[in-house]
Amino acid sequence: MAVEVALPTLTTILLTAAVDSINPCAIGVMILLMSTLLAMKQKDRILKIGLLYIGAVFLTYFTFGLILTTALSRIPLWITQYISITVGTIVVLAGLLEIKDYFWYGKGFSLAIPAKYAKMIKEKMANVSVGTVVFLGVFVAAVELPCTGGPYLAITLLLSEQFNMMAFLMLVLYNIIFVMPLVVILIAVLAGAKVQNILRWKQGNKGYMRFATGAVMVILGWLLLLIASGIINLN
Repeated sequence: MAVEVALPTLTTILLTAAVDSINPCAIGVMILLMSTLLAMKQKDRILKIGLLYIGAVFLTYFTFGLILTTALSRIPLWITQYISITVGTIVVLAGLLEIKDYFWYGKGFSLAIPAKYAKMIKEKMANVSVGTVVFLGVFVAAVELPCTGGPYLAITLLLSEQFNMMAFLMLVLYNIIFVMPLVVILIAVLAGAKVQNILRWKQGNKGYMRFATGAVMVILGWLLLLIASGIINLN
């Protein structure tokens, strides 16, 4: 039996977006970008390029979410139920893979950008132009979505159940929070923080990032499964 649910709570949106925002790939590219720009010693250019990259990531991630949520909202509720079961299962499994990397990083299969794409990103860094930065923002957001977009996929599915103006604003809020770590890095660099220190922090906390992301994915995946099966009702 199809089950109609209410929109996720603001707390759910804030928590999920905050965890999703601690994204090693987007943050890693931002750090590389800042380290390249620092050699120019032009704060106005650093600010411009940094904002372009953040804007490109935001618009790409938001556009994907909007398209997905709109498409799902037009599917009959009884079909959405089966989609929820499939997505919930995928999100739980992906979350378990993320948690696995906290204990055994680099062993077995991991959710990460393929090596060939990572190499392409580094090659693009050799020429920091406006076009390159916009490309990097779009490319990183698009490529990382299948790998680390589990929380986002779960949220868009929940939002699609009642996709109204409130759901749209929640989607906007989610994406604003998603890029906040990038904004913090940009502000820190402009304030004089050393990129090497930021990089060390990222490397030292990579495992915790994956564990937090994995835990949220497992919770959201189980939530989707429970809703789809009718065990719980958020209405």
